[in-house]
Amino acid sequence: MHDRSPASFRRSRMRAPLLVALGLITQACAAPGRQVENVDPFEPLNRQVFAFNETADAWVFRPVAQGYNTVVPKPVRTGVTNFYANLTYPVTIVNGFLQGKVGQGVEDSVRMLVNTVFGVFGIFDPATAGGLPRNQEDFGLTFAHWGIAQGPYVVLPVLGPYTMRSAIGLLGNVEINPAVQWHDSSERAKLLILWFVESRAALVGIDDTMREAFDPYLFMRDAYLQNRAFLLRDTDGADDFPDEFDDDF
Repeated sequence: MHDRSPASFRRSRMRAPLLVALGLITQACAAPGRQVENVDPFEPLNRQVFAFNETADAWVFRPVAQGYNTVVPKPVRTGVTNFYANLTYPVTIVNGFLQGKVGQGVEDSVRMLVNTVFGVFGIFDPATAGGLPRNQEDFGLTFAHWGIAQGPYVVLPVLGPYTMRSAIGLLGNVEINPAVQWHDSSERAKLLILWFVESRAALVGIDDTMREAFDPYLFMRDAYLQNRAFLLRDTDGADDFPDEFDDDF
């Protein structure tokens, strides 16, 4: 009997565009030579989306994040951050294995187990103190490891900066992210809202640097691409980025 559940239908809808987009990027990889120098061919459109995101952030997201930081004590905020880092860690574990990092994948699995059991579902982080550092992997990095080109830089509504490769990888991340795939829709909505608020609250203060930049759009774009280049250093996809985005921090 075929699975006709809502969850199964949702997954099938997500896989279709993922496969189509991957096919398009794979075709782009077949072209000889390095990645084109213009990493931002959609800049006019990206700037419009960026302006929309900044307006929404100024009127809604940042005030909520500031209120969260004011009301919630720092130790509690740290616990919330740790909880979500642990809950979403299967994304890192799975992609570590997909990149052939078997040793890292095993250590990451142990890390999640330790924090879940001894860290009270990840609220505390005894694994780091025990010598198991937190790694960061996602499908965008896995696609780079597989030789898929990064594609152009894009700015998504609300979600912010991505490359085409990392944006498509987001679909894969969603598929194995327990916070997004939580079985109860009401609890899932609450988990995602708190996750979004916690993530935005962590940037309050840091975002002032971007706002003070001569061109905040360029500042965010360059910061994002440099961060992705840093994460890609141990993959075969590191050369996808132009030299100016391959500097040490």
